[in-house]
Amino acid sequence: MKMLLTAMAVVMAAPFAAHAGADFVEGDKTFAGEAELGATLTTGNTDTSSLKARLSLKQELGNWENQYLFEGLYKEDTEELTAKRYYGAVQGDYKFDDISYMYLTGNHEIDPFTGFDFKTIASAGYGHKFIDNGPMYLSAEFGPGFIYKKLDDEQQALLGYSSEDSVVAHGSMTFTYDISDSSRFTQLFVADYGDSLEGRSESAITANIIGALAMKFAVIVRYNNEPLDDKKSTDTETNMTLLYSF
Repeated sequence: MKMLLTAMAVVMAAPFAAHAGADFVEGDKTFAGEAELGATLTTGNTDTSSLKARLSLKQELGNWENQYLFEGLYKEDTEELTAKRYYGAVQGDYKFDDISYMYLTGNHEIDPFTGFDFKTIASAGYGHKFIDNGPMYLSAEFGPGFIYKKLDDEQQALLGYSSEDSVVAHGSMTFTYDISDSSRFTQLFVADYGDSLEGRSESAITANIIGALAMKFAVIVRYNNEPLDDKKSTDTETNMTLLYSF
């Protein structure tokens, strides 16, 4: 646990330490973001409600490019909670040149339907941009990391221990392609391999409606080859949201 806290502290502090020590002028600062929201509400014979929210921020400070991500998912069916997930991530990339960089990343996820109270991952390593020519972008990252997972009370009683942790090999790939001036396809893969294999894939298409407002359709797949108890290995999530860029 001490290793995890140390790693997370480094991840969280690195971008701000770089900000304090970097030699840059005011014009080097850039900040951009995207906010998403999708909701469903039905009443009558069936009472259901769902809410999906996401906030993605990007900041450039000299040689550092920092990214912040916050997601929330809530679903209720006839007053019964059927899904609840909160996810936060931060990453700092130190650019060596136009195509290579060092990354520091950490994320924290709360999803009680997996049998864990929470899961935290921290990693550091090397990233490379293979394609960055305007309409197409492809990058990959690889490095060592550490994962810590806290079991919920039911699983603790069943298994006889409270947490799991291990060193992992972390890898990710990001691909984007501008289909047209107003639409884009994005594909993200993330995998962490240690005592088990955990992965996440997100495929999305965005299409501009007007100005900075767009419609986004996304399919998210989460995979764990060793799920707890009677849990399933694969979770899928399909969303249609409004996206605002700023």
